[in-house]
Amino acid sequence: MPNSSVALLDNFRVIVLIGPGGVGKGTIARALIAADPSLWLSRSWTTRTRRESESGDEYVFVARKEFEYAIERDGFFEWAEFHGNLYGTPMPSPPVGCDVLLEIDVQGAQQVLERLPSACVILIKAPSMSSLEDRLMSRGDSMEHVAVRLASTPNEIAIGEAIAREIVVNDDLTAAVSKIQAIIEELRRTRPTNS
Repeated sequence: MPNSSVALLDNFRVIVLIGPGGVGKGTIARALIAADPSLWLSRSWTTRTRRESESGDEYVFVARKEFEYAIERDGFFEWAEFHGNLYGTPMPSPPVGCDVLLEIDVQGAQQVLERLPSACVILIKAPSMSSLEDRLMSRGDSMEHVAVRLASTPNEIAIGEAIAREIVVNDDLTAAVSKIQAIIEELRRTRPTNS
């Protein structure tokens, strides 16, 4: 990463939500953004097909060639291939005075920590594997996709537990959001910037 990009990251805090698919990262991220005008959600890119249940603003949906071109130009803060699709976070450029919220996978979080060790990684977990399966099924994923996701979950959780500063179980959305808000407020009190 060019030095100017590193210096740019010192102007705001980075909070990273990670966890297996279906744990509610997107729902939590939307609730945090709605409640905190000083928090800016970075919209990730993906090459995967949009689900019928999605509105289209969850990701920037792009062709693989466009994504690969952005990789060549060092346009991502982090990127990874997951279940055959590419996912990536463009270099953040939040409004002045805002902190950055990322909702990404564990591979991406590892890359973020390599570039920015002061990033606050929060692992979101489901209360149980059966509740996770129910959540995956309810969002319209195929049985095959749900099986693949569930198979990768133990490894994702193990990596997440190793790199996360905090772990939040999403068994109650309001309580999970409140706990993460408290984590962010504490981060703001103790860390004025990423430097």
